Amino acid sequence: MTRNNRTVVPASRKMIDQMKYEIAAEFGLHVGGYGNTAGLDTEFASDLGSVGGHTNHGRESWGHLTSRENGSVGGEITKRLIRQAEQSFL
Repeated sequence: MTRNNRTVVPASRKMIDQMKYEIAAEFGLHVGGYGNTAGLDTEFASDLGSVGGHTNHGRESWGHLTSRENGSVGGEITKRLIRQAEQSFL
């Protein structure tokens, strides 16, 4: 089975990336900096990019995190997107 990671709504990429960093910060995970941390509304936003997060050709690295940590961020993104979709139907 071919895996298709095509973004259906390309404009959503920025929102998903921001959500990813917000959730990582909420979980206390230190990853490479998100270009503009001033707009992130999280308790740990000032910590983003200050610890860890080795860069790779201008992109942040999540490689120092465990699979469980990375998966928890992805799972939380999914939960929040589902919650938002359900609320929009009400």
